[in-house]
Amino acid sequence: MTENSTRKVVANLSLSLDGRYYGPGGEADMSWVGPHAMTDAAREHMSRQTSTATTLLLGRKNYEGFGGFWPTVVDNEQFDPRDRAYAAWLNEVEKVVFSRTLTETPWQNARLADGDPVSVAKRLREEPGGDIVVQNSVSLIRTLLEADEIDRLTLNLCPELVGGGARLFEDGIPVTSWSLADLSTSESGAIYLTYDRRR
Repeated sequence: MTENSTRKVVANLSLSLDGRYYGPGGEADMSWVGPHAMTDAAREHMSRQTSTATTLLLGRKNYEGFGGFWPTVVDNEQFDPRDRAYAAWLNEVEKVVFSRTLTETPWQNARLADGDPVSVAKRLREEPGGDIVVQNSVSLIRTLLEADEIDRLTLNLCPELVGGGARLFEDGIPVTSWSLADLSTSESGAIYLTYDRRR
């Protein structure tokens, strides 16, 4: 990371108490996140995050999942106004998608990455704009953590023990130090932890 860069790379992810980002049933085993993802605290957290971010980094699975759901929320009055505002932000924000299989990205303001995650993040840091958010895309988060290209880590720690499934922090991740920048609790019992990389 260059010393004069002003854009932060922010990784955002929900984890269980036993450190999983999905349960033993595989990638679709995330129902335990639901009660903690649509709370007032979760919505306030996303509002704060999106207020400073102008670029979103997504892997293929999250691009397809987000793109299949959030555009339908914008004009749906059955959703909370904060959800609709987040959906509108997702439509408008620059979305950089990392995929080996996609050949096009029809969601507005989305484009395929023209390099690996580390080189793209370094290049984006040098361009004008706000924070660069990695939203739930674990493969990207891991790659950027290994390259020490994440400045802020925000974790929604859900009060659930899921008993199996994939972990974010596996053995072999580089040793780094972080400082607690913010902590908030949710009415569901989840805790939002925001850590900044101590350099």
